[in-house]
Amino acid sequence: MTRHILVPMDDSAPARAALEHALEWVPADRVTVVFAIDDLEADYGSVVSGDDEPEFFADVRETAAEHGRSVETTVVEGSGAADAILEYATEENVDAIVMGSEGKAGVSRMLLGSVAEAVTRRAEIPVTIVP
Repeated sequence: MTRHILVPMDDSAPARAALEHALEWVPADRVTVVFAIDDLEADYGSVVSGDDEPEFFADVRETAAEHGRSVETTVVEGSGAADAILEYATEENVDAIVMGSEGKAGVSRMLLGSVAEAVTRRAEIPVTIVP
């Protein structure tokens, strides 16, 4: 049985679908939802940083409660969203990652590439991609 699941979240529809999937179909003792940000984004104040948390974390906790589950939430920073996700997964002994098929859009996605693809390609644990 999987013990610790990581769900990267950016408040996109695919990320919300991944959360629903993890809560409904993946038995786990712990579910952690992370909002991964690039150090550069945090430095320029375009996203939350420090002790702040994104507003959608309240919705995440509510969704978990509707499924009779609880989730941990955290914001992680790294040299890129994929790096931050993978570093957290390693440090916290995560057993599997469940994530949306896409999140970032526009120029940042073109320049940085798909976070889901980078995580899937580099992860040493199972990754489930939810459309």
